Amino acid sequence: MKQSEQHPYLPSCEWEGFYTYGAKQGNHKMRLNLSFTDSHMQGYGSDDVGGFALLGSYSLDTLTCKFEKEYDLHVVKYEGNIDENGIWGNWTLQSINGGFHIWPKGEKEQMEEAIAEEIKAENPIK
Repeated sequence: MKQSEQHPYLPSCEWEGFYTYGAKQGNHKMRLNLSFTDSHMQGYGSDDVGGFALLGSYSLDTLTCKFEKEYDLHVVKYEGNIDENGIWGNWTLQSINGGFHIWPKGEKEQMEEAIAEEIKAENPIK
């Protein structure tokens, strides 16, 4: 696959997900619109902190990425792994850090529906 071709794990589209951190328990939702081209990723989004621009890079050889979310007053650094479930990893902002997981919008529901159909097919009601 050429680097400029769309990888099935990295569609250029709307993404969703969450981040977590320290004493604030729970998942903090993120909405993103991402574009992946020639090892570069870029986009924009919003979360409970506010709106942000996103710029970074990815490697199809190692299935990893690094990117930054730039808010008006600060920048958060992200490093992640890429797989069939999206992008997941860790973020840092000075001495604060946490985890994150993002995926193409709607894919989670499609995956859950496919699994439910598979279970039904394997265990028909008699």
